[in-house]
Amino acid sequence: MAEIVLCRIDSRLIHGQVMTKWVNQSQANKIVVVSDELAADEFMLEIYLLSAPAGVKVECYGIEETIQRFNENQFESGRVLLLLPDLKSMKRVYDGGVLVSLIQVGGLGGAPNRKVVFQNITLDDPDVEILEYLQGKGVDIIFQTIPEDTPMKFDEILKKYR
Repeated sequence: MAEIVLCRIDSRLIHGQVMTKWVNQSQANKIVVVSDELAADEFMLEIYLLSAPAGVKVECYGIEETIQRFNENQFESGRVLLLLPDLKSMKRVYDGGVLVSLIQVGGLGGAPNRKVVFQNITLDDPDVEILEYLQGKGVDIIFQTIPEDTPMKFDEILKKYR
């Protein structure tokens, strides 16, 4: 059975930091991208699949397929970096049975009604509700953009948000 060694929320999905830093830091040998949008875009999906470094497999599934594959133990074996674009997707995957113990928030894009809480990471009220829900389920939540940053716990972020 696969081990999820890092569950990261990053709206940019696969980009330089994920490929060069987080894969090495977590010693992942597979990246599973969870995105309905990307899974439906054959052109962009091909670009993402080709971006993997040697020895790292990249797979992309929509939310429902991710839940099904995880629950049927179809992630195979190995060390998985689970990568999601937003917290709404994370909640759906978690509620579907992908029960991670730690979530790393690494990048959520800016938009109106969003507040910067840690470097380039922004939150809005629906994000905070999801994070509080997941924390209430016993999930540890940290904010960290790159491995060199000291992770900040959600409770500290919440103080800044409010």
